[in-house]
Parts: sequence; C-alpha cells; structure tokens
Amino acid sequence: MMRRILVDYARSRAYQKRGRAIANVTLDVGENALIAPERGLELVALDSALERLAAFDARKARVVELRYFGGLEAQEIADVLGISAVTVTRDWKMAKAWLRQELSV
Repeated sequence: MMRRILVDYARSRAYQKRGRAIANVTLDVGENALIAPERGLELVALDSALERLAAFDARKARVVELRYFGGLEAQEIADVLGISAVTVTRDWKMAKAWLRQELSV
C-alpha cells in the first residue's frame, strides 16, 4: 500500500514537471511526507525493477516491499510471510544485489 502511494506520488510529480495538468497529491502520513524530485525518479525506477523481480521471484519482491516500504525488520517479515528470519535475510541480500545490478544499467 505505502509503495503504491509513494510511487503514484512520484509519478504525478514527474508528470507535472513535463507540463501535464495533474492534480496535486497530498500525503498525510502522520507528518508531511515529501519526495524530492530526484528521489521520485529513483522510486519509479525501483518500482519497475520490483515488478520485474516479482515476475520470477515474488517472495523476494515482497521481502523488499516489507523492508523498504514497510520498514519491517527480518523477524517481522518472517512472521508476515510465514518463513524463517534466516530465509528473509538471505532473500533480502539476494534481492538487493539483483536490484543494484538492475538499477545500475
């Protein structure tokens, strides 16, 4: 959910920069959450890469979502997904390496 909100907001900011008439999106997540334009573009790229990762390993993509967007720790992710914390840590490391390579191209 948080991933969708942040990515949609980043995309809307990118569209506005190109002159499109898009309504502003107001985020009210406790404090006012702001995304810098350069971070917004990175977020859109990360979202695309996560979709590609999910196409061949949905669990690793879900681990990244819960860790990066949800802010959960390994044991919390393990509880949510019904797997061990060691598996979460392994998936996180592999997904980070894959995403680093994917985003550096």
